[in-house]
Amino acid sequence: MRFVSFRAENRASYGVAGATGIFDLGARFGAVLPDLRTYLEAAGLGLVEPVREPIQADYAEGQFRYDPVLPNPGKILCVGLNYEEHRRETGRPEAAHPAIFTRFADTLIGHRAPILLPQLSRALDYEGELAVVIGRPGFRVPKASALDLVAGYAPFNDATLRDWQRHTHQFTPGKNFPGTGAFGPELVTPDEIAEFARARIETRLNGTIVQSATLGEMIFPVADIIAYVSDFTRLAPGDVIITGTPGGVGFKREPQLFMQAGDIVEVSIEGIGRLTNPIVSEADPDRT
Repeated sequence: MRFVSFRAENRASYGVAGATGIFDLGARFGAVLPDLRTYLEAAGLGLVEPVREPIQADYAEGQFRYDPVLPNPGKILCVGLNYEEHRRETGRPEAAHPAIFTRFADTLIGHRAPILLPQLSRALDYEGELAVVIGRPGFRVPKASALDLVAGYAPFNDATLRDWQRHTHQFTPGKNFPGTGAFGPELVTPDEIAEFARARIETRLNGTIVQSATLGEMIFPVADIIAYVSDFTRLAPGDVIITGTPGGVGFKREPQLFMQAGDIVEVSIEGIGRLTNPIVSEADPDRT
């Protein structure tokens, strides 16, 4: 199953994506389940029947606009330095535990929406990542059962202002500028992914591959991350975990490679989807 959050006819909704378009769940359940977050919570409790495919589309391509997969996550927890090539290129030491930082929900944008290049910086870097969306509550979850909490996966671009990230040893400022957390286009349920560890994650800048790895190359796999995070915070349906970026980031290249207004950046993950966003200057009055 592939879920989306979207806008059509001047309203926000959510639904299931199929070959011919979107089946609008919000039109059917919105009075009691107003968004995808509440729908996932109800589905995790067995309170809604699964949608049967093939679906009858309510909106075809071109009749809707993508929102972030989850516009209103309760928590966004991000993992740093989770691919060995990226750890080495940054010169950071090996670690016994995943490095966790946070991103704010109001930084999120959807598929095809512009990533904003702020006037305060010209060091806007790409970070293609896998996002994990939690579908069931959990606290101090054993690693062996951690994947039972997963509602699905989506591509994410953790676009980062490197100069602001490096003002101090805390990552938060560089990770939370408006319009820098691209998330989508779809939330793909785990049963849709045949060989998760072999799935390739790639980032392209203007059509050129700048990052490439497999999901199996994570230092801390998804189950380990969920188990670790759930030891210190209660996970709830609609929480999001961003699992880290492979090597090849722009600020560690020689010369450095940062995103500029007019660029197109794509994050693709085999079996999960391709997230595409233009780069637009924050000061551009014509941005859409």
